[in-house]
Amino acid sequence: MAELGNPQNTIEVLQKYRFNFQKKFGQNFLIDTHVLDKIIDASGVTEDDFVLEIGPGIGTMTQYLCERAREVIAVEIDKNLIPILSDTLKNYSNVTVINEDILKLDICKLAEEKNQGKPIKVVANLPYYITTPIIMGLFESHVPIDSITIMVQKEVAERMQEGPGSKEYGALSLAVQYYAKPEIVANVPPNCFMPRPNVGSAVIRLTRHEKPSVEVEDEKLMFRIIRASFNQRRKTLANGLNNSPEIHLPKEVIQESIVSLGVPENIRGEALSLEQFAELSNEIGQRMNQ
Repeated sequence: MAELGNPQNTIEVLQKYRFNFQKKFGQNFLIDTHVLDKIIDASGVTEDDFVLEIGPGIGTMTQYLCERAREVIAVEIDKNLIPILSDTLKNYSNVTVINEDILKLDICKLAEEKNQGKPIKVVANLPYYITTPIIMGLFESHVPIDSITIMVQKEVAERMQEGPGSKEYGALSLAVQYYAKPEIVANVPPNCFMPRPNVGSAVIRLTRHEKPSVEVEDEKLMFRIIRASFNQRRKTLANGLNNSPEIHLPKEVIQESIVSLGVPENIRGEALSLEQFAELSNEIGQRMNQ
């Protein structure tokens, strides 16, 4: 039975192994069983599922996952946690711990070997400093994913849900919504962690779309355009794209492409919807290929 998830047991494990938190890995361990239950319930993990957990720490959430899932692969970058995980997970036969950097791991190969290429579920308490690269890496590498249920900084979770016109709306909002439906399922205060982070957190579930939410001729070009649009938020969309080394068109042609959407030529990127970015990408792609 899962025995971690409360402060006393967590402290005992940390003292037993004289573990020191590594600031470079952004380690904040969950010490609230109610929050753990919410994450597991939101993930919808069943005994048929193969689960990838990123950053298991001392194995707190891993224990919960092992009791629900068919198989769990836990990827931990900190080699000092590996002996602790061997201890805390010794009673579970359905878990494998991999000491690796998740950004360097071939997850597609893992899904093929362990789940015959069928969609996997990802569950994680992510370090704040690396949240976006991990999420985008999972989506852009086209790993077969059913859902991603993660604990992230509250501000980042809110950004993933934002729409056009909001101050928080940006490249991350568009990328996440292109691939998945984001839904915040719980807000989590700092006192639920050890050590306490300086900001609030949130659990968000990203349910993968069967196919992307908009059709676009060149996905990579669209994301180059989106990044260029938000790199200099105060500039107009036309100036942002004109300043990008990746958009090889004269400024007047860029402006014509923007006006073809039926919007003013001095519009800013934050005012465009995902559908409009797809439309703009198709227009610019055609003009670049002429």
